[in-house]
Amino acid sequence: MQTNNYEAIQISNQKFKKIEDVLVVEAALQININNAPFTVVMRTPGDDFELIRGLLYAEDVYKDAVPLEFEIVKVEKNNFCIINVTIPENKLKKGYLNKRTLLSVASCGICGKQKLEDLSHVQQKLDHSFIFNPQKIESMFALMKQKQTTFEISGGSHAAAIFDENYNLLVLKEDIGRHNAVDKVVGALINSNKLKQAASLFVSGRVSYEIISKAFFAKIPTVVAISACSTLSVDFAKEFGICLIGFSRGNNATIYSKKQ
Repeated sequence: MQTNNYEAIQISNQKFKKIEDVLVVEAALQININNAPFTVVMRTPGDDFELIRGLLYAEDVYKDAVPLEFEIVKVEKNNFCIINVTIPENKLKKGYLNKRTLLSVASCGICGKQKLEDLSHVQQKLDHSFIFNPQKIESMFALMKQKQTTFEISGGSHAAAIFDENYNLLVLKEDIGRHNAVDKVVGALINSNKLKQAASLFVSGRVSYEIISKAFFAKIPTVVAISACSTLSVDFAKEFGICLIGFSRGNNATIYSKKQ
């Protein structure tokens, strides 16, 4: 299953309507080689054998033309899956030694971990009294766009911005990677001792589990995206007590999770 239906609240011209939205599934895949954990990648379920074969080729783990033997070891809830691939020891190349330095790490913080058990789950939600006002979204994104100087010149960068409870911009950073931009704004507020003032995180792209995770650990109670949200981001936003809003463009937005 590559999509799933989620209940949400759609905002259009300041009018609210309950909808059922279709989201792309995001789930973890643990790859074992010869029955030993190799890495975890985030993916949309489907074509997993092809994904593994391509990844092992790109990462210089296995490049022979001989077909590989795959075995589905376990399928857990939320489409978490463990697949073992059998490769003759003498066919494993030097990339096999670099278990935690895969290219996938650049776009996903839990990619590159070796076991599904490494994906920690929190037991309590964020304790925060801030309730975000969706009517502020348009003006906040407008301010954010004014500050995106790299994007204005190149059209090729993402941005992340953090605002305080009064909707004042605290910091904005740009990077070619969405996750890198988020790390930069959080790091900037840590360095300036202002992270406790953070109330909302705005991102210029889509939201995956990793961005929700970063917001949680930074104790930021609201995440607003200009684009789509994955199923796992919504699931964890609800678990973490984070208000998650996607497809924020003009007078339109979709609320997937909100403070109760």
